[in-house]
Amino acid sequence: MTISHLLDFPALSQSIRPEIEACLDGKAKPPKSLGRLEELAVRIGLMQQCSRPKINDPALIVFAGDHGLTRSGVAAFPASVTVSMVDSLLAGRASANAIAKVVGASVHVVDAGVADDLTNRDSLIHRKVGRGTNDASVEPAMSLRQAQLALNYGAQVAGEFIDEGADIIALGEMGIGNSSSAALLIHRLTGESLDRCIGPGAGHSDEGMATKRAVLEKAADRSNASTPMDVLVEFGGFEIGQIAGAILECAKRRVPVLVDGFICSSAALLAIRLAPQAQDFCIFTHTSAEPGYKAITEALNVRPLLDLDMRLGEGTGALLAVPIIKSACTITTDVATLSEVLGAV
Repeated sequence: MTISHLLDFPALSQSIRPEIEACLDGKAKPPKSLGRLEELAVRIGLMQQCSRPKINDPALIVFAGDHGLTRSGVAAFPASVTVSMVDSLLAGRASANAIAKVVGASVHVVDAGVADDLTNRDSLIHRKVGRGTNDASVEPAMSLRQAQLALNYGAQVAGEFIDEGADIIALGEMGIGNSSSAALLIHRLTGESLDRCIGPGAGHSDEGMATKRAVLEKAADRSNASTPMDVLVEFGGFEIGQIAGAILECAKRRVPVLVDGFICSSAALLAIRLAPQAQDFCIFTHTSAEPGYKAITEALNVRPLLDLDMRLGEGTGALLAVPIIKSACTITTDVATLSEVLGAV
């Protein structure tokens, strides 16, 4: 099994940029007066290769997986919470469901590697790579084959929704312990110190944070992995690998992808390290309160759309960006031109 087919796609064409910018500049408003909304309209237009882009069918895909690191005490909650939250998402009662209803997005949940048998959940998308990863503080989190499978599964899921008509994909995650995996990934893929990449995750006491730091230091000392695939194998999560694969498929298909906070952004970092041209299709939606998030934005030179002190995950931040993206596109289609306004005077 390989991933070469996920990495082989051209960089985003800029040929239509003058046409999109001329469309925006011709509207009845001072040039560039809508600031980042106009920047977003240009970006979506480039992705769709259209001067009047539209977003009609947003889909949120939440990837769930468990982490062996939780056995060493890195998380404030037991791994069983992952199953409970998956069931809450499937029942439409999680925070992501509530926000999705407001912004008009469908919600889909993937079992990427939950450490339990979820085969009786009919509405769940079953792409389990394994029942949770290994404990990365004592051994590689996964095999190379599992890492490749995770990337391919994520690409398959995203591709299926694109084939069904989704024109923008929001990504979310659920998995107790995944902030620890993300911290290790960010540490190795950016070169930032591990200490500055570690945060409280879902919540920790001072004692819990001390344990988390000690365990992650042990994991980092165990392996000097630094290439993207090696880092995924040594420290990653099945859901993180699948999110990265979904990003690569969206980029290959020229579909905008909304990247949620800390965990999803670590997966985006991984995807971009594998295929740098994928960054053109990633819209980073909100600033995570996790301290390691800054290392990602600095490494990729990106500025998220929102900063609401959020660190829940589930795709909540990505969903909140949907109406902003739609509004940006609507400027190109629904705003009168300056000549139309002046002609009516």
